[in-house]
Amino acid sequence: MKIVDIKYCDMRFSGNVRNSVIDFSQMTTTAVAIVTDIIRDGKPIIGWGFNSAGRYGQSGIISSRLAPRIMKAEAAELLSDEGTNFSPDKIFKVMMKNEKPGGHGDRAHAVGAIDMAVWDLVSKIEEKPLWKYLSETYGDGTYSDKVFCYAAGGYYSDESFSEEKRLQILKNEMKSYLDEGFTTVKMKVGGASLAEDMKRLEAVISVSGNGSVTSVDANGKFDLKTALAYAETMKPYNIMWFEEPGDPNDYLLHAVLADQYSCPIAIGENLFSEQDIKNMILYGHLRSQIDYLQMDANLAYGATGFIKIMKVIKEMGWDAQRIYPHGGNLLCLHLSAAFKLGGSECYPGVFQPFGGFGDSTRIENGYASLPMECGIGIEQKQSLYQVMKQLMI
Repeated sequence: MKIVDIKYCDMRFSGNVRNSVIDFSQMTTTAVAIVTDIIRDGKPIIGWGFNSAGRYGQSGIISSRLAPRIMKAEAAELLSDEGTNFSPDKIFKVMMKNEKPGGHGDRAHAVGAIDMAVWDLVSKIEEKPLWKYLSETYGDGTYSDKVFCYAAGGYYSDESFSEEKRLQILKNEMKSYLDEGFTTVKMKVGGASLAEDMKRLEAVISVSGNGSVTSVDANGKFDLKTALAYAETMKPYNIMWFEEPGDPNDYLLHAVLADQYSCPIAIGENLFSEQDIKNMILYGHLRSQIDYLQMDANLAYGATGFIKIMKVIKEMGWDAQRIYPHGGNLLCLHLSAAFKLGGSECYPGVFQPFGGFGDSTRIENGYASLPMECGIGIEQKQSLYQVMKQLMI
């Protein structure tokens, strides 16, 4: 049982959208394929992975450090103690050899892309969907048979359009998500004036029907004064949550906001380690009964890192229902089901083909059905699989 090759390359997302901080016209992800010598149905078993949107591709780190370490490792460093499968924990340790603590940035994303492929590979060898394998090996053996999901979108339209047209585009997008079966939606703020953003929020609520099923995401844009101004203005709308209000390492901003804003705050997609999350909970004054944590596994050392972070969160007295994985992709769905989390983000319309779930997944009354195929299910999302297969050419 050997890994015979690790293939990877940076790829672009379709579309050209903008949030409060960046546009995604130049954004990339790193796609990864781990090829083994295990043959099933006449083909080698391959694990597929990638890192999430919002952080650039990491092929440089993979090529210079991570992939060579794995390929040079002895079998005992990669396989389970029984020798019947690969060990995600051991492979993680191999990747992190000679790496200092801290500095959880691009390295975390590079590891996350490979780690996703490792978990896809391991669960395929076990002939189980990843959610089932995770539940049995790292959970309590039970799982959610369906996962609550919200549709993330609401990016900014071309500024050459009239305000009326931009608002109509936004409303049409949100209506399309509701028509697909989602009951909650998320939109962007911070890329326009407060007044314009409130018009955008009102437009979305006119479609969603209620502020409590509508959340907003500032992508870390605001200073404290602006975050407080938005919070005060949005109070009457009673929104689902105010996401990423300021710099993710500005604990004071979050602490003051949490002390003055009665509605939920959501944070975590740009926090990549156990210590990052622990610091935010402690010094950001996060409220375990009100706020939400949204780590992005593909950016935070993969499912292996996500499991480590969840352990810290549990030790700090937080319930799993307060966790909504960020990333909007297939891995989010598996993690949410396996560990009975509060729900999952989904990108049904942006960051394609990497965003969103598999072709067989159905959304009904806000809940996603679980994929039953072995692994993560990349092969069952045809638009994504066709792109990923380019790695094997």
